[in-house]
Amino acid sequence: MSTSGLFMRSIAPVLDFVYPPRCPACGGAVAEQGGLCGACWDDLVIPSDPGCAACQRPFGDNGPTEGAICAVCLADPPDHNGIAAGTLYTETARKLVLSFKHGRRIALAPLLARMISARLPPAEGERVIVPVPLHRRRLWERGFNQAGLLGRELAKQGYGTLCVDALVRNRPTPSLGGLGRKARARVLQGAIGIRNARRSRVEGRDVLLVDDVLTSGATSRACVKVLKRAGATRVTIACFARVLDEALPHSAASSGGPKRNARDLSVPGAT
Repeated sequence: MSTSGLFMRSIAPVLDFVYPPRCPACGGAVAEQGGLCGACWDDLVIPSDPGCAACQRPFGDNGPTEGAICAVCLADPPDHNGIAAGTLYTETARKLVLSFKHGRRIALAPLLARMISARLPPAEGERVIVPVPLHRRRLWERGFNQAGLLGRELAKQGYGTLCVDALVRNRPTPSLGGLGRKARARVLQGAIGIRNARRSRVEGRDVLLVDDVLTSGATSRACVKVLKRAGATRVTIACFARVLDEALPHSAASSGGPKRNARDLSVPGAT
């Protein structure tokens, strides 16, 4: 263990006394800093097999067998090489994203990254971790790129080498929520590019494209195309939460309320 790790462990009892551990999603008491309470863990829906061989969309217990492709990917084969989502987008996942991105609780990054890493496929060759970029104006306003923080934690955990500025957002883009696929594509056309000085870091590599939430997939789709054109051999999308209706029966059942559509849970800055 590093010197800093030993120091933090030694002062942990003092920190816990001054700042009692609380669940970052609901505020309830927990055993240690950075953990979730049992109720919030229960609300998270971890994608599991069987799932789509192309995008890992879970089929459920009664779904097709291994190797099947979902209807979405059959209708529109993806450019990416898979999606590794730590959890599906439930109310608890939403609270964590809001706390992390808009509440500036950047100390949540290790927890969220650990959940992502549990779903990552093995690397094929040298892996490079590339965050979805923010426009410089948004970066100045927020003070950090949440995707970059998650990518840094994944690199610390040994899942690849971080190249935080491989992609660049050439212009600010509005929220894509409510737009159709063609409209989203028009908004993003030319908005994302590869930084020439980093092209060699991507060429011939297995790339892990990291973001906090995957909603429509329009932004990640644009990033994947740019990375593939730059010579990436594989691009896997890695996110903390993925917006799919598969999450909702669990959430509705646990709350005793009616089932909702995934889009009823507002996604901040939907992309």
